[in-house]
Amino acid sequence: MDDLQIIALYNARDSAAVRETDAKYGHLCYTVADDILHCKEDNEECVNDTYLTAWNTIPPEKPVYFSAYLCRITRNLSLKKYEHMHAKKRNKDVDVSLSELNDMIMDKDIFKEVEDRELGEEISRFLRALPETERNVFIRKYVLFHSVKSISADFSFSKSKVKSMLARTRKKLAEHLKRYYGGYYE
Repeated sequence: MDDLQIIALYNARDSAAVRETDAKYGHLCYTVADDILHCKEDNEECVNDTYLTAWNTIPPEKPVYFSAYLCRITRNLSLKKYEHMHAKKRNKDVDVSLSELNDMIMDKDIFKEVEDRELGEEISRFLRALPETERNVFIRKYVLFHSVKSISADFSFSKSKVKSMLARTRKKLAEHLKRYYGGYYE
């Protein structure tokens, strides 16, 4: 079943929407949750909560990219669960990833001028314009929270190459956002 048909089931409030979503995207959502939580029970809970959130938000939401919509929900739910469960204990890979992006993107002045959604759309445009390998390395680090060691093994790169690639991509992103927001971004 294609995404438009599944979304039509949500709009019709047909419970088959959840079954079809699970059949098509269950493994993807589970993988997103597992990259953050590393716990089977917590992953399953987040995936089930993803389906509930999709059920409660479609309609009125009309996701254009259904898989990305589900991944975003799963990722956000997993991060909330992670923060709740590890308030004192920290996962170094997640903390480092968030810290690196926060240092660059979370400038408070920018959010006075720009909606979160607009910033997310602009970052997505930037990522789509990157070469595939560079984009995939960036996404694995800052969306899926893979460690540099894991990324280097997956791509057969040295750790220093991955770190350099990530630093260059963060710099390009900062320059891109500075141009896009016309001086609001520093």
